[in-house]
Amino acid sequence: MPRRPGAIQSLELTESLLLSDPDGTIKKMQQLQRVGVSFALDDFGTGYSSLSYLKVLPLDTLKIDIAFVRDLNLGMQATPIAATIITLAESLGLRVIAEGVETNEQRLVLARLGCHIYQGFLFGRPGTASAFSSVLLEGDAAEHASLPLPGQVVP
Repeated sequence: MPRRPGAIQSLELTESLLLSDPDGTIKKMQQLQRVGVSFALDDFGTGYSSLSYLKVLPLDTLKIDIAFVRDLNLGMQATPIAATIITLAESLGLRVIAEGVETNEQRLVLARLGCHIYQGFLFGRPGTASAFSSVLLEGDAAEHASLPLPGQVVP
């Protein structure tokens, strides 16, 4: 599928995928990256995530886990951890996405920390595969609606 201008298209990798076969995963990622696929490390900072992954994986994006987003500004350590992930991503030239953004307050805190890409219920609810297909088809129809049909004369 061709990239749409301004769209961020990437595959999200989980830690469990990386742990099962790191060398094989890296080789496959590099092959896919050569044809334009980008990668995001999902749930960064949870589980057994290692900073050493950041040295060897061809990543484009780090994702701030919902566990940190949910606890922003609650007197817990989530805010400085989110800020650190954002700073780390920026210093490595990576995009950063916050997942699980459900309130405007969370979005505002993240924006103040320097994160400007969000996923979560604040922006939309999960949908079915058929609903997603319909949106894509409608987008393609709208995108091509201004194109002339074969044989059509454009003034």
